[in-house]
Amino acid sequence: MAKDMKKNLMIVLIGVLALSGCTSRSKERVFLEETQRQLESLTEQISDLTLKIEEQSYDILMLEKNNKELIAMLSATPTPAPTSTPTPTIEPHLAYDGSEVSLTFYHTMGQRSADILKKYIKEFNEIYPNIHVHASQIGIYDDLRDQISTELTVGSQPNIAFCNPEHVALYNNIYSDYRVIPLDYFIVDEDYAIRADGMNETLGLMDSQIDDYIPAFLEEGASFADEHIYCLPFYKSCEVLYYNQTFFEKNGLRVPKTWDEMEELCYKIKMIDPNCIPLGYDSEANWFITMCEQYGSGYIRAEGEHVLFNNRQNKEFVRRFAKWYKEGLVTTQQLYGAYTSGLFVAENGTKCYMNISSSSGAKHQLPTPDQNGNYSFEVGVAMIPQVDVSNSKVSFQGPNLCIFNSEDYQEIVASWLFVKYITLNAEFQAELAIETKTIPVILSASETDIYKAYLKQNGIEQRVAGICLEQRNAYFSTPTFAGTAKIRDVVGSLMQKCFIRNINDINVLFDEAEKNCKY
Repeated sequence: MAKDMKKNLMIVLIGVLALSGCTSRSKERVFLEETQRQLESLTEQISDLTLKIEEQSYDILMLEKNNKELIAMLSATPTPAPTSTPTPTIEPHLAYDGSEVSLTFYHTMGQRSADILKKYIKEFNEIYPNIHVHASQIGIYDDLRDQISTELTVGSQPNIAFCNPEHVALYNNIYSDYRVIPLDYFIVDEDYAIRADGMNETLGLMDSQIDDYIPAFLEEGASFADEHIYCLPFYKSCEVLYYNQTFFEKNGLRVPKTWDEMEELCYKIKMIDPNCIPLGYDSEANWFITMCEQYGSGYIRAEGEHVLFNNRQNKEFVRRFAKWYKEGLVTTQQLYGAYTSGLFVAENGTKCYMNISSSSGAKHQLPTPDQNGNYSFEVGVAMIPQVDVSNSKVSFQGPNLCIFNSEDYQEIVASWLFVKYITLNAEFQAELAIETKTIPVILSASETDIYKAYLKQNGIEQRVAGICLEQRNAYFSTPTFAGTAKIRDVVGSLMQKCFIRNINDINVLFDEAEKNCKY
């Protein structure tokens, strides 16, 4: 429409020039005056239209600005200052107006963890007396996922829920107005809420708060194709290497830092104890995915053809580990038929002297104590072996928190205030990590008095916690889309098949695995 007005304006101007030389002075003056009025009218209409367009596009511009600011805050490499005219700023306004809001929060925690949560919900309610958070335990992850998937179809979903990234992808594939909302806007939002003490709380996160999250835990929430952040971390666990420290010291063995050192060590241990299986690895899928990351060889991607794992480098490391299995150097949970911690703590028969397993299951790596409470061997803990120790990579798991859309904007803002509070509360994160034997998602939790006192106990769980914090820069996340869980299962099964089948079948098995990922 604006273009048409400008076109009409040009026609009028051309008409003025054409007629100015062939009319009388009197007629010319009248004509020019009339033309001037038309020009002024057209100019005013163009100005009004331009203003309306600018007003309608302002929200889009602000979202683009917010996304750019968020990327800049999360990026490790500073970006140059923009050279274009800066986007106009607006004064922050009241986002949460103090309305009575009732929020539903679904989780999968046990009673003791739920009691810790209840304590901090009460503290949150003292800050925002009219925001009432009702937490409900919903079975295990699969139960929670299935219930929310059903509730989304009828609009009865919770406000906040535990999730892993694939749950978010699944929920947002369901046709519903109440799907998971992106949190980008809130993270950089300058609007505010008024607390009970009369202080204003800015909705967005300060740089110091963003930096407090362990980087990979925060980045997992943005592992989707559209690069929006859909969830914040709640608590995590990772993989560590448990080893029989008594056996190692007795035989002068060194803890391996690389897979080459691991191979050499396994052969040495096999010579010392020919009946043993030196290494156990609980999760075949974790092993495969971690090796893809350590080699940088490709696993999956969020867009286009998702599957990247069918390549030469990945076949080489699987072929190598299959050879280890056939020589009795390693076994896995599925091949052994149970958690490999059973071999690690075995007093008789076949045993292993190293086990790669979850940080949250440290107590299962301890042998049965005697009547005096003494153990038959000491357990050491270390980072899992690496391809390149200067570029370490370690996988992690654990729940995040997501927020669902609502017809009531006050519910959405209130949900964000709670999620922000509970994930950035150092005391809560410390207490929960101690109870669940997991990793707090913010660094400040490790600086609390309660967590420092916990680490000083120096038991196996405390030593595991120390390793988990030390290797925080090694954690990585993988791309997310609906179907990542299936691909994870496929590569775990692929490892098993390659170990027990003829090594020459590896190419065929990889091709079959890739086909099984298509859906």
